[in-house]
Amino acid sequence: MADENVHKAGFTPGGIKGGSTASKMMSKEARSHGGGVPSRGPTSTLQEMGAKSSTHSSGFTLSGITSGTKASGMMSQEAKSHGGQTPKGGTTSTVQSVSMDGKGK
Repeated sequence: MADENVHKAGFTPGGIKGGSTASKMMSKEARSHGGGVPSRGPTSTLQEMGAKSSTHSSGFTLSGITSGTKASGMMSQEAKSHGGQTPKGGTTSTVQSVSMDGKGK
């Protein structure tokens, strides 16, 4: 299940697990943003979903993004702001990839 993959990556109900993929993502994202992690970036979005175990119910599933869900709305909004495409490394593509255990890369 997508939520299990997010937890396995280190985004857990208790916070980001030290030494995990999540902590590496957080560190990289913070460095690229001058020390802070953006509130709607990949790390914060994944942590919010990991804490609530809501990845799958938000529409990020093992088989892709489900139509008519929060995930599809995020993807649409992100694509509109990037000339019609969802950027590699953006929030939507990163959350989907992690929810698929990296198989979406």
